[in-house]
Amino acid sequence: MKILYLKILLTNIFNIKVRNYFINQMISGERNGNSFMVAFGNFKYFTKSNSLINIENGELCFNKIFSKPDVGTGILKMNKNSTINVKNSFDIFSGHHIILMENAVLNLGSGYINYNLKIRCYREISIGENVAFSENLTIWDSDVHEILGKETQKTQPVRIGNHVWIGINVTILKGVTIGDGAIIAAGAVVTNDIPAKCLAGGVPAKVIKENVEWK
Repeated sequence: MKILYLKILLTNIFNIKVRNYFINQMISGERNGNSFMVAFGNFKYFTKSNSLINIENGELCFNKIFSKPDVGTGILKMNKNSTINVKNSFDIFSGHHIILMENAVLNLGSGYINYNLKIRCYREISIGENVAFSENLTIWDSDVHEILGKETQKTQPVRIGNHVWIGINVTILKGVTIGDGAIIAAGAVVTNDIPAKCLAGGVPAKVIKENVEWK
């Protein structure tokens, strides 16, 4: 994997800013010899000294460039005691804006998220394996503000299962669980759980079809 890492750096010498060549040294975390991070293009990160990115196996790619010209700026901000856990290789394309608040945890399995991802993680967001997420996806696990009488509901974890396909311009809000193999249609706003192998769409998203499969 170290050879693969060097190959990626050399073949993308003009697509990686000098500062980002040292991202693996600058951001702490547990990574074995088969794991590394790489950041392309206009990528900026702001991390506290006690924030961590742990990678079990494979690479975590920030601000990946699909085609040129590409002017998207990727931003990662990790506050005190926040953690990103990555199980296998995961690609996040350009224009992303990811913020982890204090003590928050973002779990990533494997797959990719296309352009202009927005994540605000206040407590916990978990994404499974072999996922395919389209452009302009927004995931928040908190309302940030409180509704009087419902203060305990302000922040709730988001869990997205394995082999989930999410279409363009989708918003996923606090407390939602999306089951394995589900498909979320373009433009949906997901405010309630979606069962496994269901196609859901609309505002708010509702199950349109059951027992679906995709590849």
